[in-house]
Amino acid sequence: MTLQELEEIIATRAKSAPEDSWTAKLLAKGPEKVAEKFGEEAIEAVIEAVKGDAKGLTSEAADVLFHLLVMLHSRGVGLEDVLSELARRQSQSGLQEKASRPK
Repeated sequence: MTLQELEEIIATRAKSAPEDSWTAKLLAKGPEKVAEKFGEEAIEAVIEAVKGDAKGLTSEAADVLFHLLVMLHSRGVGLEDVLSELARRQSQSGLQEKASRPK
């Protein structure tokens, strides 16, 4: 499965009734709750990485990617927008990109 396919699945499930879909249920709680859930999943991934648990990290990383896409959907940001931003950044070093950000 690609991230684009997952994004499409999330968009489809977002149209479902909250009682029929975890994605719809989470989105119905609003973008702030979606962001909070993404943060929880990110912390869980960090914990698994620190523990050195590859299987646990793999599982949590999948949760992070899923919830990131749900969070992007909740704010109307498409995966293509994020990929375009990454492509833009490829033309410069990470240090140059960071220095170019507004302070």
